[in-house]
Amino acid sequence: MAEILPLKAWRYNEELAGNLEELTAPLFDVVSSKQREMLYSNPLNSIHLSVPQGENPADNAKKTLLKWKESGTLVQDDLPGIYVYYQYFRLPGDTQERCRKGFIAQIKAYDWEENQILRHESTIVSAVNDRIDLLSATQIQASPTHGLYEDASNELERYMDAAMASPLYELEDYQGVREVLAVIHDAKVISRFLAVLDDKKVILADGHHRLEGAIEYKKLQSDAFPEAKWKGSDYHLMYLTNVHGNHLKILPTHRLFYGLNLSEAELLDRIKEWFDVRIFGDADELVNYTFQRKWSFGLILSEEAYVIKFKQDKFEAVRPELPEALRNLDLVILHHILFEKILGFDLEQQRNSDQLAFERNFAKCVREVRSNKASFAIITREIELEQVLEVCKSGAVMPQKSTYFYPKALGGLLFASIKQEEFESNYGAFFDQTS
Repeated sequence: MAEILPLKAWRYNEELAGNLEELTAPLFDVVSSKQREMLYSNPLNSIHLSVPQGENPADNAKKTLLKWKESGTLVQDDLPGIYVYYQYFRLPGDTQERCRKGFIAQIKAYDWEENQILRHESTIVSAVNDRIDLLSATQIQASPTHGLYEDASNELERYMDAAMASPLYELEDYQGVREVLAVIHDAKVISRFLAVLDDKKVILADGHHRLEGAIEYKKLQSDAFPEAKWKGSDYHLMYLTNVHGNHLKILPTHRLFYGLNLSEAELLDRIKEWFDVRIFGDADELVNYTFQRKWSFGLILSEEAYVIKFKQDKFEAVRPELPEALRNLDLVILHHILFEKILGFDLEQQRNSDQLAFERNFAKCVREVRSNKASFAIITREIELEQVLEVCKSGAVMPQKSTYFYPKALGGLLFASIKQEEFESNYGAFFDQTS
């Protein structure tokens, strides 16, 4: 049972809200260093809470948050609500605008073993520890993770569409996505959201490190507020979208490798033991290659580009202990064969090594290799949503950075406090309603 609750969000005050494009921030790993500099240059941008800087970043975020509350930069809504969140976007080649519909609420930070929130990716330990430190210091969440649920009836859509008739905000983000936020305060309507999600499992699309940080923080606070029926430290901010009837697009995330201790000729020889290798020519054109056959990738070296296709008769060597749904994935083949068997990087090294980087920007992959900063780049194709769902339900996890759900949820539209006195509300009223 996925228990969700409405929230009394903290938001930028009305005087600042007209300039939200300057105050909101994308996830840290989807923008360039130059874009980050621009965000940090604005002293009121939400990035100072989501990814603080300095020698003691968590403490700096805590001080910033306190100052913003005291000055009225952030103001808490009086009533708990469900915040409806629509993202309008186009992909290259699209002639019509797409819309991904969803809503933001608080969800219980279930342990993975409870099997209520299903993950699909491995995490990086250092990134999780950073999230725990930040949550402990600030007790606030500046950006929602992204979860998927399955409801073929689409019951909640009519309530969300109705709320969108009177939006709180409408802005264009850093990607050119039109972001629209509205709120529902009607207790009967909110009760339907809680009821629909009550018998659903949630599949985590994005935010594995932040949610894992919330889970660990919940454990640290297990003895706090023993009399409270609802504890702020038990909950986590999440953007929830329906798998059915929605525009859910997954883009590929490519791999860059640094500091290779082999020559390119030696690397190619080792690759040819496992992959069919065909010279491609112009690396810039790999972005348009469709990779029709599964287990195929682009390989960019300093002077040449190749298409490499895993030899199907070698499949028996690929991690037989894994469920078939996972063994068949392109990225499992890539990580197990290329990075582990050929380069000698086991799974733990892959999770923590600074030699392996993840990059969604194809042009940057080419630049990094041509400038001799990176030893090589691997160009991947996108994974299909059905594959993600199948892996999640199997209980297995993919290699880190397997999916890039587009567009990303924007940080700073609202903030969720898990500080008990700010979190508390008469949540029972939303469970007592009848439809």
